[in-house]
Parts: sequence; C-alpha cells; structure tokens
Amino acid sequence: MAFSERIARLKSSLIREILAAAQRPEVMSFAGGLPAEPMLPKVDWAQMPASMGQYGMSEGEPALREAIAAEARALGVPCEASQVLIVSGSQQTLDLAAKLFIDPGTEVLLEAPTYLAALQAFQLFGADCISVPQEADGPELAALRERLEKHKPAFAYLIPTFQNPSATRYSEAKREAVAALLDEFGVTLIEDEPYRELVFDEGQATPIVSRLKQASWIYTGTVSKTLLPGLRVGYLIATKDLYPHLLRLKQSADLHTNRVGQWQALQWLGSEQYRGHLAELRDFYRIRRDAMQSALVEHFGDLAEWEIPQGGLFFWLTLKQPLDTRTLLDAALAQNVAFMPGEPFFIDPDANPGHLRLNFSHVAPERLSEGLRRLAAVIRDAQGA
Repeated sequence: MAFSERIARLKSSLIREILAAAQRPEVMSFAGGLPAEPMLPKVDWAQMPASMGQYGMSEGEPALREAIAAEARALGVPCEASQVLIVSGSQQTLDLAAKLFIDPGTEVLLEAPTYLAALQAFQLFGADCISVPQEADGPELAALRERLEKHKPAFAYLIPTFQNPSATRYSEAKREAVAALLDEFGVTLIEDEPYRELVFDEGQATPIVSRLKQASWIYTGTVSKTLLPGLRVGYLIATKDLYPHLLRLKQSADLHTNRVGQWQALQWLGSEQYRGHLAELRDFYRIRRDAMQSALVEHFGDLAEWEIPQGGLFFWLTLKQPLDTRTLLDAALAQNVAFMPGEPFFIDPDANPGHLRLNFSHVAPERLSEGLRRLAAVIRDAQGA
C-alpha cells in the first residue's frame, strides 16, 4: 500500500502510550499533564440552547471570541475578536501552524527541551528543527542570536510561562530580549501558553507577543488545564497577515470546533465563578507541588537536581548519574509507577540522557511518597547503586 512520504516521519507519541499503560487504578502516574480529577469543575448543561447542536462558524462562537480577546488585551496582547480562532485544543494550533509554514527542510527554532507533541507535529511535516539551550530564566541569548544569524527559521516556537517540560518561567528581561531579537531578524513567534493561569508563586510575566513591534505572531492557549480537557477547546490569536490562512486551514481540517464545548467554556471565561475556581485550583496544586518537593528531597536528594516550579504541572529532574531514562519505563510500570522520560523532549533524544518529567497534579499526596520511593529504587537499581 502506498502512503505519503510524510508517514515515514510519523512517530508514535510516547506520552500517549505511557498514559494508556497507566490506566490501571493501582498505577501511580507522574507521566501526563493530567489535571486533578477532584478539581474538574461541575458543569451545568441545562441552559444550553438547542442551536448549539447545529453547524457553526469556522472562526468560533462570536461571544467566546470576544471574551478571549478581552482577556488577552488585559494581559497586554494587542488584538481584536476578529483575530481569535477557536481550535480543538491548542494542539490544533500547532498542526495548523505546521501546515502553514513547513515544507520538508523548513527550519524552525525550538527550546531545548521543548514540548514533545510540538516536536512531533513539526517533524511530521519535515521540519529541520534547531534548538536553543535553556537557562533558569529563559533561553541563552547569545545562542539565540547565533541561531538567528546562521539560520532563517520560519518561526520560533516558545513556551515562556512554566515551560513544558522544564517549568521555566522567562524573566521580564529575557522576554524583552527575545522580542527584540525576533523583531531584528523578522522571525514569526508562536507563543504557547497552556499553563499561564497555574501560577503558585509571586511574579508577573506579560506575553512576548505584547512586546513585538514588527514580527508576526501566533499566541495560543486552552481551557484544558483550568476547566475540562475533555472539552477540547483552545484558541489562537494571530496577526492579521497570518489569520486568514489559519482560518482556511481550520476550515479544511474540521469545519469548526465543537460548539457544545465552546458554549461551556463561554459560561466560565471572565466570570466571578471562573476567578474563584482558578484561586481554588492554584491553592490545591500548590499543596500538591509542595508535597512532591518534600517527597523528592526525601527520595531523590542524592539522585537528581531540580528547581521548584513556580507554576504549571511538572518537576524537571536531571540525574546526577545520567542514563537513558526510557530504559526504566518497564521496570517502573512493573512497580505500578509511570513517569515521563526526558529524552523525547529533545530534538536528538539519544544525545540528551538523564532527565525525568514528573507531574504533581494527578497523584494524591498520600500516595505520592510511596510512588517516588519506588521510582527512586528503580533508578538506583539501574545505576547499580
């Protein structure tokens, strides 16, 4: 059977495979970015108009687009509702952007490490991915300038607020410097912000797109981490030169995002109820983050180094004695523990061994310590300790 040449580049998603293997109730899963089920809000469908079952606009529900534009403007993002496109989770933004920009051999710029499903989407279309190393407060600026001088990437894909997987939050100074460099070299920015609302410690960081003066941009977010991931409702906001192309790509992909989910998102966004829910969510996750920090100190203090995340859903660990953490998966699952190896978050996985991404939102605190104890034992056994 003859498939497109693209299929040869299609990699299975390791995270989706791990999540499938971790479905058993006895498995303590630190693998996915799953919201805590006790914090999924109770939703009411009773008032939903029957018309929401009809086909809708490709752009999305007008009232929802207005609400998202208002929220974005409050963050400093210069936009109107006419620049908002409702998508099937922000993952669809990455697919649409890949279709818009990437031919085989097109260069794109990413953080190292970066979101593995973005890497998967871009490589599917044949992108030549170039990476910039991360520091504690954002990318290495000298390396970023060098990459931009040497290459001509079609876009830079960045996750500046509680980056997945590293949990890095770019400093204000780094955001300014990155914006200035993208303007200087005329490189489009795709800024991915799924974790912005999950902030536990003080500190503000306005989006990089709000600082751009010349470069085109796409700003994308989702309700998956704050409301219900099952709604599959996300959004993108794009500069006016990009928006019409993204809209046509959306039309050809799925006509429009599901209106039922859009209606539910609209009941929450911008409301007092939503603000209260976010405050509860932050308090709940802060407690779980602190519980994981204590358990990590107890079980991983001699094994790894890490920073305490100021937001998001993940700890990013670097082993003091590196090994390919993908080789630990079977042994960990045999101990009813799931985690996410760090290697797939890099363009060249084999050259970057010794990292783990651990989610702290999903496992209840009373099971957390035992799960990390088992995982630490698996690592010590593999290291021959």
